[in-house]
Amino acid sequence: MNEALIRSLTPSVLGVLVRRGADFAAAEDAVQDALVEAVRVWSADPPRDPKGWLVTVAWRRFLDATRADAARRRREDLVDEEPPPGTTPEVDDTLQLYFLCAHPSLTPSSAVALTLRAVGGLTTRQIAQAYLVPEATMAQRISRAKRTVSGVRFDQPGDVATVLRVLYLVFNEGYFGDVDLAAEAIRLTRQLAAAIDHPEVAGLLGQRHQAAVGRPPGGAP
Repeated sequence: MNEALIRSLTPSVLGVLVRRGADFAAAEDAVQDALVEAVRVWSADPPRDPKGWLVTVAWRRFLDATRADAARRRREDLVDEEPPPGTTPEVDDTLQLYFLCAHPSLTPSSAVALTLRAVGGLTTRQIAQAYLVPEATMAQRISRAKRTVSGVRFDQPGDVATVLRVLYLVFNEGYFGDVDLAAEAIRLTRQLAAAIDHPEVAGLLGQRHQAAVGRPPGGAP
Protein backbone atom coordinates (compact mmCIF):
# COMPACT_ATOMS: atom_id res chain seq x y z
CA MET A 1 0.00 0.00 0.00
CA ASN A 2 1.48 3.33 -1.11
CA GLU A 3 0.65 6.07 1.40
CA ALA A 4 2.39 8.65 -0.79
CA LEU A 5 -0.02 7.79 -3.64
CA ILE A 6 -3.03 8.11 -1.32
CA ARG A 7 -1.90 11.51 -0.10
CA SER A 8 -1.12 12.75 -3.61
CA LEU A 9 -4.72 11.99 -4.66
CA THR A 10 -6.26 13.93 -1.75
CA PRO A 11 -6.78 17.32 -3.48
CA SER A 12 -8.31 15.89 -6.64
CA VAL A 13 -10.71 13.65 -4.68
CA LEU A 14 -11.74 16.53 -2.44
CA GLY A 15 -12.28 18.71 -5.50
CA VAL A 16 -14.62 16.12 -7.05
CA LEU A 17 -16.84 16.10 -3.95
CA VAL A 18 -17.00 19.89 -3.74
CA ARG A 19 -17.89 20.16 -7.41
CA ARG A 20 -20.69 17.64 -6.90
CA GLY A 21 -22.28 19.91 -4.31
CA ALA A 22 -20.75 18.94 -0.97
CA ASP A 23 -19.69 21.85 1.21
CA PHE A 24 -15.98 21.99 1.94
CA ALA A 25 -16.14 20.95 5.61
CA ALA A 26 -18.36 17.91 5.00
CA ALA A 27 -16.38 16.90 1.91
CA GLU A 28 -13.05 17.12 3.73
CA ASP A 29 -14.35 14.93 6.57
CA ALA A 30 -15.59 12.36 4.05
CA VAL A 31 -12.27 12.33 2.19
CA GLN A 32 -10.37 11.79 5.45
CA ASP A 33 -12.64 8.81 6.22
CA ALA A 34 -11.90 7.41 2.76
CA LEU A 35 -8.14 7.84 3.27
CA VAL A 36 -8.28 5.94 6.55
CA GLU A 37 -10.23 3.15 4.84
CA ALA A 38 -7.70 3.04 2.00
CA VAL A 39 -4.81 2.63 4.42
CA ARG A 40 -6.72 -0.25 6.02
CA VAL A 41 -7.70 -2.24 2.92
CA TRP A 42 -5.42 -1.36 0.00
CA SER A 43 -2.46 -3.45 1.16
CA ALA A 44 -4.57 -6.60 0.85
CA ASP A 45 -6.65 -5.58 -2.17
CA PRO A 46 -5.28 -2.57 -4.11
CA PRO A 47 -7.82 -1.06 -6.53
CA ARG A 48 -7.21 -0.78 -10.29
CA ASP A 49 -8.42 2.86 -10.18
CA PRO A 50 -7.19 4.37 -6.87
CA LYS A 51 -8.71 7.79 -7.46
CA GLY A 52 -12.06 6.35 -8.51
CA TRP A 53 -12.05 4.12 -5.42
CA LEU A 54 -11.39 7.08 -3.12
CA VAL A 55 -14.06 9.20 -4.82
CA THR A 56 -16.65 6.44 -4.48
CA VAL A 57 -15.92 5.75 -0.82
CA ALA A 58 -15.69 9.45 0.09
CA TRP A 59 -18.96 10.25 -1.69
CA ARG A 60 -20.73 7.43 0.16
CA ARG A 61 -19.34 8.68 3.47
CA PHE A 62 -20.62 12.15 2.62
CA LEU A 63 -24.07 10.81 1.77
CA ASP A 64 -24.17 8.77 4.99
CA ALA A 65 -23.33 11.87 7.01
CA THR A 66 -25.92 13.89 5.11
CA ARG A 67 -28.67 11.37 5.81
CA ALA A 68 -27.75 11.26 9.50
CA ASP A 69 -27.71 15.02 10.00
CA ALA A 70 -31.19 16.49 10.36
CA ALA A 71 -29.82 20.00 9.94
CA ARG A 72 -28.67 19.12 6.44
CA ARG A 73 -31.94 17.80 5.03
CA ARG A 74 -31.70 20.37 2.28
CA ARG A 75 -29.01 18.19 0.70
CA GLU A 76 -31.20 15.12 0.43
CA ASP A 77 -31.58 15.64 -3.29
CA LEU A 78 -27.91 14.62 -3.56
CA VAL A 79 -28.64 11.14 -2.18
CA ASP A 80 -29.98 9.83 -5.49
CA GLU A 81 -27.28 11.47 -7.58
CA GLU A 82 -24.43 9.01 -7.02
CA PRO A 83 -22.76 8.74 -10.42
CA PRO A 84 -22.58 5.39 -12.22
CA PRO A 85 -19.35 3.39 -12.01
CA GLY A 86 -16.71 4.41 -14.48
CA THR A 87 -13.60 6.49 -14.98
CA THR A 88 -13.47 9.61 -12.81
CA PRO A 89 -13.16 12.83 -14.86
CA GLU A 90 -9.66 14.30 -14.76
CA VAL A 91 -10.21 17.71 -13.17
CA ASP A 92 -7.33 19.09 -11.09
CA ASP A 93 -8.60 21.33 -8.28
CA THR A 94 -5.28 21.46 -6.45
CA LEU A 95 -4.75 25.16 -7.06
CA GLN A 96 -8.26 26.08 -5.84
CA LEU A 97 -7.67 24.05 -2.68
CA TYR A 98 -4.40 25.86 -2.00
CA PHE A 99 -6.15 29.21 -2.27
CA LEU A 100 -9.03 28.07 -0.09
CA CYS A 101 -6.78 26.71 2.65
CA ALA A 102 -4.67 29.89 2.64
CA HIS A 103 -7.70 32.18 2.77
CA PRO A 104 -6.90 35.56 4.38
CA SER A 105 -9.69 35.06 6.94
CA LEU A 106 -7.60 32.30 8.55
CA THR A 107 -4.72 32.76 10.96
CA PRO A 108 -1.36 31.49 9.68
CA SER A 109 -1.44 28.49 12.06
CA SER A 110 -4.95 27.55 10.95
CA ALA A 111 -4.04 27.92 7.27
CA VAL A 112 -1.02 25.67 7.72
CA ALA A 113 -3.04 23.00 9.54
CA LEU A 114 -5.84 23.05 6.97
CA THR A 115 -3.37 22.88 4.06
CA LEU A 116 -1.57 19.88 5.54
CA ARG A 117 -4.85 18.07 6.05
CA ALA A 118 -6.91 19.03 2.97
CA VAL A 119 -4.09 19.25 0.41
CA GLY A 120 -1.34 17.21 2.05
CA GLY A 121 -3.59 14.35 3.16
CA LEU A 122 -2.06 14.14 6.65
CA THR A 123 -4.24 12.98 9.52
CA THR A 124 -5.09 15.21 12.47
CA ARG A 125 -2.89 13.01 14.65
CA GLN A 126 0.11 13.43 12.34
CA ILE A 127 -0.31 17.21 12.21
CA ALA A 128 -0.69 17.42 15.99
CA GLN A 129 2.47 15.36 16.50
CA ALA A 130 4.38 17.54 14.05
CA TYR A 131 3.40 20.70 15.93
CA LEU A 132 3.77 19.13 19.37
CA VAL A 133 0.20 19.89 20.47
CA PRO A 134 -2.57 17.56 21.73
CA GLU A 135 -4.61 15.93 18.98
CA ALA A 136 -7.83 17.41 20.41
CA THR A 137 -6.34 20.90 20.15
CA MET A 138 -5.37 20.39 16.52
CA ALA A 139 -8.79 18.88 15.74
CA GLN A 140 -10.49 22.01 17.09
CA ARG A 141 -8.15 24.25 15.08
CA ILE A 142 -8.87 22.38 11.85
CA SER A 143 -12.61 22.29 12.55
CA ARG A 144 -12.74 26.06 13.10
CA ALA A 145 -10.73 26.64 9.93
CA LYS A 146 -13.11 24.49 7.87
CA ARG A 147 -16.13 26.35 9.24
CA THR A 148 -14.46 29.66 8.41
CA VAL A 149 -13.91 28.83 4.74
CA SER A 150 -17.09 26.80 4.16
CA GLY A 151 -18.87 29.84 2.71
CA VAL A 152 -16.03 30.78 0.35
CA ARG A 153 -16.68 30.10 -3.34
CA PHE A 154 -14.49 27.23 -4.51
CA ASP A 155 -13.60 28.93 -7.79
CA GLN A 156 -12.84 32.32 -6.24
CA PRO A 157 -9.39 33.64 -7.26
CA GLY A 158 -6.81 33.50 -4.49
CA ASP A 159 -3.53 35.13 -3.56
CA VAL A 160 -0.42 33.19 -4.55
CA ALA A 161 1.68 35.18 -2.08
CA THR A 162 -0.50 33.96 0.80
CA VAL A 163 -0.15 30.35 -0.35
CA LEU A 164 3.64 30.74 -0.54
CA ARG A 165 3.74 32.16 3.00
CA VAL A 166 1.88 29.10 4.24
CA LEU A 167 4.29 26.72 2.49
CA TYR A 168 7.24 28.70 3.87
CA LEU A 169 5.85 28.29 7.40
CA VAL A 170 5.45 24.54 6.86
CA PHE A 171 9.05 24.19 5.69
CA ASN A 172 10.46 26.17 8.60
CA GLU A 173 8.85 23.83 11.13
CA GLY A 174 11.35 21.15 10.08
CA TYR A 175 10.98 17.62 11.40
CA PHE A 176 8.92 16.42 14.36
CA GLY A 177 7.14 13.14 15.13
CA ASP A 178 6.69 10.83 12.14
CA VAL A 179 6.19 13.60 9.58
CA ASP A 180 9.07 15.50 7.95
CA LEU A 181 7.41 18.86 7.36
CA ALA A 182 10.33 20.20 5.35
CA ALA A 183 9.98 17.33 2.89
CA GLU A 184 6.21 17.78 2.95
CA ALA A 185 6.59 21.48 2.10
CA ILE A 186 8.76 20.59 -0.90
CA ARG A 187 6.22 18.00 -2.06
CA LEU A 188 3.36 20.49 -1.76
CA THR A 189 5.35 23.21 -3.52
CA ARG A 190 6.03 20.80 -6.39
CA GLN A 191 2.28 20.17 -6.57
CA LEU A 192 1.62 23.91 -6.68
CA ALA A 193 4.29 24.41 -9.36
CA ALA A 194 2.58 21.75 -11.48
CA ALA A 195 -0.76 23.56 -11.15
CA ILE A 196 0.41 27.13 -11.83
CA ASP A 197 3.18 28.76 -13.86
CA HIS A 198 4.41 31.44 -11.46
CA PRO A 199 8.00 32.69 -11.00
CA GLU A 200 7.68 33.04 -7.21
CA VAL A 201 6.51 29.45 -6.90
CA ALA A 202 9.46 28.23 -8.96
CA GLY A 203 11.77 30.43 -6.90
CA LEU A 204 10.49 29.07 -3.59
CA LEU A 205 10.85 25.50 -4.84
CA GLY A 206 14.47 26.16 -5.80
CA GLN A 207 15.22 27.74 -2.42
CA ARG A 208 13.60 24.85 -0.55
CA HIS A 209 15.61 22.29 -2.52
CA GLN A 210 18.86 24.12 -1.75
CA ALA A 211 18.00 24.38 1.93
CA ALA A 212 17.03 20.71 2.08
CA VAL A 213 20.38 19.66 0.58
CA GLY A 214 22.22 21.35 3.45
CA ARG A 215 19.86 20.04 6.08
CA PRO A 216 21.01 17.20 8.37
CA PRO A 217 19.03 13.95 7.95
CA GLY A 218 15.90 13.97 10.11
CA GLY A 219 16.68 17.43 11.40
CA ALA A 220 15.43 20.97 11.08
CA PRO A 221 16.88 23.18 8.32
